[in-house]
Amino acid sequence: QVQLAESGGGLVQAGDSLRLSCAASGRTFNYRTMGWFRRAPGQEREFVARITSNGATYYADSVKGRFTISRDSAGNSEYLQMNSLKPEDTAVYICAATSALGSWTYWGQGTQVTVSS
Repeated sequence: QVQLAESGGGLVQAGDSLRLSCAASGRTFNYRTMGWFRRAPGQEREFVARITSNGATYYADSVKGRFTISRDSAGNSEYLQMNSLKPEDTAVYICAATSALGSWTYWGQGTQVTVSS
């Protein structure tokens, strides 16, 4: 059974940093795109960042310049370094990975990030 498990969330103050991790089990994703999404209270899930198998990255405008996505070469883990956090970054952060066809197919349960002002 394929599982993605996030860790590293917590309660921080505005301007602080957090590093989220996502560990994959049941298979590796070294040839797949991996990414992060988030869901704020009362809002739809939104894209945050993605990283392809060859390391190309893409970010939502709201986090560009503050967040950095990375992954290990084995395809077992990905990370999200979040700097200069803002209260509007408060959300459940969800790890995801694509299928062979490129659709977001595999999802974690999420980790809560709360940024106080």
